[in-house]
Amino acid sequence: MDDVLKEWTAAVKADLGIDIEVDRALLLALAGDAAHGVARPAAPLTTFLVGYAAGRAGGGPEAVVAAARQAGELAARWAGETEHGPGVGAV
Repeated sequence: MDDVLKEWTAAVKADLGIDIEVDRALLLALAGDAAHGVARPAAPLTTFLVGYAAGRAGGGPEAVVAAARQAGELAARWAGETEHGPGVGAV
Protein backbone atom coordinates (compact mmCIF):
# COMPACT_ATOMS: atom_id res chain seq x y z
CA MET A 1 0.00 0.00 0.00
CA ASP A 2 2.91 2.36 0.67
CA ASP A 3 3.85 2.27 -3.02
CA VAL A 4 0.29 3.13 -4.03
CA LEU A 5 0.17 6.06 -1.59
CA LYS A 6 3.57 7.26 -2.76
CA GLU A 7 2.46 7.14 -6.40
CA TRP A 8 -0.91 8.75 -5.62
CA THR A 9 0.72 11.55 -3.63
CA ALA A 10 3.18 12.22 -6.46
CA ALA A 11 0.36 12.24 -9.04
CA VAL A 12 -1.83 14.64 -7.01
CA LYS A 13 1.10 16.96 -6.32
CA ALA A 14 1.99 17.03 -10.02
CA ASP A 15 -1.60 17.57 -11.12
CA LEU A 16 -2.14 20.39 -8.61
CA GLY A 17 1.27 21.97 -9.19
CA ILE A 18 2.38 21.43 -5.60
CA ASP A 19 6.06 21.04 -4.77
CA ILE A 20 6.25 20.13 -1.09
CA GLU A 21 7.49 17.12 0.79
CA VAL A 22 4.54 15.33 2.37
CA ASP A 23 4.92 13.51 5.67
CA ARG A 24 2.37 10.82 4.88
CA ALA A 25 2.83 9.08 8.24
CA LEU A 26 2.08 12.29 10.14
CA LEU A 27 -1.03 13.10 8.11
CA LEU A 28 -2.33 9.54 8.22
CA ALA A 29 -1.84 9.44 12.00
CA LEU A 30 -3.72 12.73 12.30
CA ALA A 31 -6.53 11.37 10.13
CA GLY A 32 -6.70 8.31 12.37
CA ASP A 33 -6.83 10.44 15.51
CA ALA A 34 -9.64 12.54 14.06
CA ALA A 35 -11.54 9.50 12.80
CA HIS A 36 -11.34 7.59 16.06
CA GLY A 37 -11.43 10.47 18.52
CA VAL A 38 -14.12 12.58 16.85
CA ALA A 39 -15.93 10.79 14.01
CA ARG A 40 -14.81 9.06 10.82
CA PRO A 41 -15.81 11.95 8.54
CA ALA A 42 -13.58 14.24 10.62
CA ALA A 43 -10.48 12.63 9.06
CA PRO A 44 -10.60 14.24 5.60
CA LEU A 45 -11.99 17.48 6.96
CA THR A 46 -9.20 17.74 9.51
CA THR A 47 -6.43 17.03 7.02
CA PHE A 48 -7.89 19.61 4.62
CA LEU A 49 -8.07 22.22 7.37
CA VAL A 50 -4.49 21.46 8.42
CA GLY A 51 -3.34 22.01 4.84
CA TYR A 52 -5.28 25.25 4.62
CA ALA A 53 -3.88 26.48 7.95
CA ALA A 54 -0.35 25.56 6.86
CA GLY A 55 -0.82 27.49 3.62
CA ARG A 56 -2.04 30.53 5.52
CA ALA A 57 1.00 30.27 7.78
CA GLY A 58 3.34 30.52 4.80
CA GLY A 59 3.35 26.91 3.70
CA GLY A 60 6.20 24.47 3.79
CA PRO A 61 6.74 21.25 5.70
CA GLU A 62 7.26 23.02 9.03
CA ALA A 63 3.88 24.75 8.80
CA VAL A 64 2.20 21.43 8.01
CA VAL A 65 3.85 19.75 11.00
CA ALA A 66 2.86 22.59 13.33
CA ALA A 67 -0.77 22.62 12.16
CA ALA A 68 -0.98 18.81 12.27
CA ARG A 69 0.37 18.70 15.80
CA GLN A 70 -2.08 21.37 16.93
CA ALA A 71 -5.03 19.56 15.34
CA GLY A 72 -3.84 16.23 16.76
CA GLU A 73 -3.74 17.69 20.25
CA LEU A 74 -7.25 19.04 19.76
CA ALA A 75 -8.48 15.62 18.58
CA ALA A 76 -6.97 13.98 21.66
CA ARG A 77 -8.58 16.54 23.97
CA TRP A 78 -11.89 16.20 22.15
CA ALA A 79 -11.85 12.41 22.58
CA GLY A 80 -11.00 12.75 26.26
CA GLU A 81 -13.63 15.39 26.94
CA THR A 82 -16.61 14.03 25.05
CA GLU A 83 -19.35 12.68 27.22
CA HIS A 84 -19.73 9.46 25.27
CA GLY A 85 -16.06 8.77 24.51
CA PRO A 86 -14.14 8.33 21.28
CA GLY A 87 -15.88 7.47 18.08
CA VAL A 88 -19.21 9.03 18.94
CA GLY A 89 -20.96 9.91 15.74
CA ALA A 90 -18.71 7.67 13.66
CA VAL A 91 -20.19 6.88 10.30
